[in-house]
Amino acid sequence: MRSETRLGLGANWQQFTLLVVVNAFVGAMVGLERAVVPLIAEQEFGIVSRAAILSFIGTFGLVKAASNLFAGRLSDRVGRKRVLIAGWLVGVPVPFMVMWAPAWSWIVAANVLLGINQGLCWSTTVIMKIDLVGPRRRGLAMGLNEFAGYVAVGAAALASGMIASRFGLRPEPFYLGIAFVALGLGLSVLFVRDTVDHVRVESGEHEIGEAGPPLTGQEIFVRTSWKDRSLSSCSQAGLVNNLNDGLAWGLFPLFFASAGLALDQIAILAAAYPLAWGVLQLGTGALSDHWGRKPLIVAGMVLQGLALFAVARLSSFTGWLGASIVLGLGTALVYPTLLAAVGDASKPSWRASAIGVYRLWRDGGYAVGALVVGLIADALGGKPAISAIAALTVASGLVVALRMPSDSWRARAA
Repeated sequence: MRSETRLGLGANWQQFTLLVVVNAFVGAMVGLERAVVPLIAEQEFGIVSRAAILSFIGTFGLVKAASNLFAGRLSDRVGRKRVLIAGWLVGVPVPFMVMWAPAWSWIVAANVLLGINQGLCWSTTVIMKIDLVGPRRRGLAMGLNEFAGYVAVGAAALASGMIASRFGLRPEPFYLGIAFVALGLGLSVLFVRDTVDHVRVESGEHEIGEAGPPLTGQEIFVRTSWKDRSLSSCSQAGLVNNLNDGLAWGLFPLFFASAGLALDQIAILAAAYPLAWGVLQLGTGALSDHWGRKPLIVAGMVLQGLALFAVARLSSFTGWLGASIVLGLGTALVYPTLLAAVGDASKPSWRASAIGVYRLWRDGGYAVGALVVGLIADALGGKPAISAIAALTVASGLVVALRMPSDSWRARAA
């Protein structure tokens, strides 16, 4: 019964917990690639150009960004669960394509499907959790969501790297992917329930912003991309944040390998950043509910930039491990907070679409990063590429400090 639908983490803890588990499998799918695939490009296919190697991340980012936008609009129209299941079905071929790829183009194609999988599934789990908890615990909800996803990214990166160090780069590390997609799809089909009734309840209880007719898709895009100061600040910060993640995913393994590190050490470094990011989000998401969104976003972007400067200047495994953990802390301050801030600044009736636009810009950072980082690394080397992105990240934090209004979400949630 619709009248029995209640908002809140306590009232919906079973479905919320299930969605946390499902999102862990979503994150694990992309984590499989972080330590291994750049090395497959270099060692098995003989690709030398950093820009060419990073092409798989650029393709992934473009497709995921578009899928985020599509997922937001589609879930408003046909429901969240259908979009979630569709994303898992698209992900089924991915581990098999990477395992059996006879050419690099197969891995690029697999990442097209992975981008759709991540865009549809991750977007939908985010939207459904926001639907369930309502406005008061939104930061905590996003912290738990991103905790599950990125701890799984780190754990899968570590597991696949360790398996590769013992058995080889392919196919053994990707057997895990078969299990991940089977479990994620099975749980989504059998146990996940849609959250459209929760949206109706919140739409009746809370009004955010001005009253008026429903916004069109174009109006939501314009508002989220540049017209609304809060939403647009989040969009640019999200883009730069994932530009950093693309750098860590694609260039760091090659950078560390060129410094003489063994594959098991590279696996540890590839895992340390998303593991720190994931675990610390348990606290940072909830902290943003009390301290506000803007201070954490500014601090997190600046801290990420400083950590990247440290990576470029250090030359030891221990130093890089410390910098990776600091990079994870900076990202943890930003990642759930940005999602919560977008939820704060959008109405329930078009929130899914706004999140889709934000995630379009955020995951477009993978494509921008692959292009920019690859070109700089080919022309000048790894250290200048990392330093350039570090400076851009600090600048992004300053944009948020100057453009984003002071937090007003407390009044809306009261």
